[in-house]
Amino acid sequence: MTVAQATGWHTRAVTDRSEVAAFLRTDRLYAAYALGDLDASARRRAAWGMAYDAEGRPRGLAMQHLGLPPQPLFLMGDPDACRAVLTNEVRPRYAFVQARHDLATAFDNLYRVDLPASLLRMVVNRETFRPYAGGAVRLVPADIGDLNRLYQLGLGGGFPASILEDGVYYGVRVGGRLVAAAGTHVINPDEGIAVVGNVLTHVDHRGQGHAKAVTAGVTAELLERVPDVALNVYADNDPAVAAYSRLGYREYCRLGEWVAYRRAGGWDLIRPLRAALRLSWPWADR
Repeated sequence: MTVAQATGWHTRAVTDRSEVAAFLRTDRLYAAYALGDLDASARRRAAWGMAYDAEGRPRGLAMQHLGLPPQPLFLMGDPDACRAVLTNEVRPRYAFVQARHDLATAFDNLYRVDLPASLLRMVVNRETFRPYAGGAVRLVPADIGDLNRLYQLGLGGGFPASILEDGVYYGVRVGGRLVAAAGTHVINPDEGIAVVGNVLTHVDHRGQGHAKAVTAGVTAELLERVPDVALNVYADNDPAVAAYSRLGYREYCRLGEWVAYRRAGGWDLIRPLRAALRLSWPWADR
């Protein structure tokens, strides 16, 4: 265990699931993605760190997905406690962050942040959900080629067919062509939470309710397995926000999205590339 300079926070790496889960459950709808990852294969590819106050109470958490940069980074808790974790335990050099806006101060003097955006965390449960019959059908592994074509994923970068077995995906076809789809980021029945994502309608078929139909299909099936479903949507995407609201989703909180570069090292060289590619997936909230 280490002590962050001039703060009094005690920090350490954490591997115990129960300790992490207990902290995440204090704001489970905000921590939906992280709770979803707790019992998935992704947990083995993540590093967790926590900060504790003088009485030993957990006050901040950081979770970094390992792998190629930019590494997804999740923060929760007191901004100063999160800063202590980023100082001592979880230290990605190049990270993609989605967190509450006030947690941006955790990066002060540690990271340079770029490309800020604002998102809404929207949530729905079994009581508030309003079904929508729009012709969406459940996708199966045989549909993976059509799904990857819709998402414009190719050259070895496409999704494997297993995502249509392990997750929940719905699509709308027009003339036999898949023109809209939505799926899941994470599902954790033990924690009672799931996250909808990868919502996309082909540009030639937007404005016809297809995104609402596929999101409704995914949401309805998920709510048979868990009591709460969440999603993220860019705050300025008015059509998507309106569509989700009509399904019974409500705004839970607002998030910031940033790319963060550790101040030590040469990662600033990547910034122009990041600006050109816009690493946020184009189907994230359509």
